[in-house]
Amino acid sequence: MTLHRAESTDRDGYVPSARRLERERFKRARTRRATAVAAISTLVTAAVLYVVVVNSPGWQRTRETFFDPAFAAKAFPDVMRGLWLNLRLLVVCGASVLVLGMLLAVARTLRGPAFFPLRALATAYTDFFRGLPLIINLLIVVFGVPALRLTGVTTEPVILGGVALTLTYSAYVAEVFRAGIESVHPSQRAAARSLGLSHRKTLRYVVLPQAVRRVVPPLLNDLVSLQKDTGLVSIAGAVDAVYAAQIIASRDFNYTPYIVAGLVFVALTIPMTRFTDWVTARMDRQRAQGGTV
Repeated sequence: MTLHRAESTDRDGYVPSARRLERERFKRARTRRATAVAAISTLVTAAVLYVVVVNSPGWQRTRETFFDPAFAAKAFPDVMRGLWLNLRLLVVCGASVLVLGMLLAVARTLRGPAFFPLRALATAYTDFFRGLPLIINLLIVVFGVPALRLTGVTTEPVILGGVALTLTYSAYVAEVFRAGIESVHPSQRAAARSLGLSHRKTLRYVVLPQAVRRVVPPLLNDLVSLQKDTGLVSIAGAVDAVYAAQIIASRDFNYTPYIVAGLVFVALTIPMTRFTDWVTARMDRQRAQGGTV
């Protein structure tokens, strides 16, 4: 009866104690003080950087060469048209990387001596393309494949550049998927097998769903990196955002278009980065509450 009355009081007419009110006032005051200190320190830092940069001996020439509003307005439409190619590469290569990376990860985790050649090939592929710099991979694929003059093989630089991006990033994504697969406790496989599921169904319905959920944040980070690296296809002559900026800069001897292209990529990357942070925090909360297996 007493417990019921206390619960009713907490629900209907709860009055916080003086100590709790004081603690909440202290927390609010501390939050306001921390916000004010952060704002002041940010303003002071920005002011110091502005004064140092503006008063540097070469600032006037740098401003005219890299931060000219007229050239920025002139380059913006061409850079945005080139950006459409980068976005298409991101979508196509991103999907291809996820599929190929998953196949490689599954191949590396297959058990039994019969699958040793497949595991060895997947391991060699992953080690090779993780060690090979992306820029060298692009040069080899974009210029080496057309030199072979193979019948039926495209020489389109955009397609070849996308192939090179897929080859490199699938090796990284494969390791992410493999880490997720190996993080699933063996008892999960044993429980699935005890219920009569085959190895294939155990992998499909038990292991992979858990593995993919656990590696979503690093996968999103790889996609952010892929988004930026799509600009490297410009070395093959594909007119993307970077190459469009390069054309204008080389014609007018002004590097403001590079700044425009860089800011466009930053504007695209920041939302994806914040989304990755949100997904990571959400999954951490679910794990803390026992909501993710």
